[in-house]
Amino acid sequence: MRTIKMTTGAALTLDGDLLTVLESLYKEISANQQLQSTFEDMAREIQHIIEQMSDDERRQYLSESLFLNIVSYENERLGAYVKRLTKK
Repeated sequence: MRTIKMTTGAALTLDGDLLTVLESLYKEISANQQLQSTFEDMAREIQHIIEQMSDDERRQYLSESLFLNIVSYENERLGAYVKRLTKK
């Protein structure tokens, strides 16, 4: 594990858990700006974090991100299918 800095100065520990990164982004960008942050604010912070990661860390977090996104995608598709079935 290693620690990097966010643009706000907050420390972010890269422990391999994507949820740690997501929680830090939420706290430092969304919550600290009272949910007034923009798409550009979040994109800039994500780029800042990625630039500090090693290639291995980027691969690990990308893999976990894709996995979580495919699970969300499958759940949304299944939800839409069930909704369509219940309408009939």
